[in-house]
Amino acid sequence: MSTPGSPYASSPHPPHQKHPSKGANPLRRTSDRIESWFFRFLMLVLALGLPAASVGAGLTAYEASMRVVQAQSAQRQAITARVVSDAEGARDGAEDVMQRSQVRWTGKDGKERTGTATVKAGTPKGVTVRVWLDRDGTITSPPMTAVNATATAWLAGGMTAVTVAAGVLAARAGMRRVLDGRRYAQWDAEWDVVEPSWSGRFRQ
Repeated sequence: MSTPGSPYASSPHPPHQKHPSKGANPLRRTSDRIESWFFRFLMLVLALGLPAASVGAGLTAYEASMRVVQAQSAQRQAITARVVSDAEGARDGAEDVMQRSQVRWTGKDGKERTGTATVKAGTPKGVTVRVWLDRDGTITSPPMTAVNATATAWLAGGMTAVTVAAGVLAARAGMRRVLDGRRYAQWDAEWDVVEPSWSGRFRQ
């Protein structure tokens, strides 16, 4: 209860006390301010740089992959060939295993050609399969598709995002280690000054 004449007699609440701002905190060291600003800079890099880098890497990978798709599509053609040797049978639960088997087809010159293609295990002799030929008429792998190009782009973008995030974390850890080393050195120097007067209190 306030008494007459006291500074709180005319108000039921004490006057508002001003607190020092965060930047004016006397306990904050220069290294603390450096660490705080560096952390904000890294967060800015993470917020702006990570999306830009990952999207850029993904688009670059996609464009490069699509050029490969177009080139392979122009250089390779699909034909129908007949299996001339039985592929090895698949074991239980392995119906999708691929095996190499001899196939035969008719070339553009009308001559029959024979080569080795990859077919599903267990494919019997005489079955027709689809194979891909290059410009020389040799059996090759199927051309890359747009789906493969998209998957490559997502992989490149994801790996770039992980790399940027790891770089930000490493930079923060490195800065923290450097600043902690300076702090420990500063504490040691201050303790060398304070310790004689502090320990002298117990010798009196």
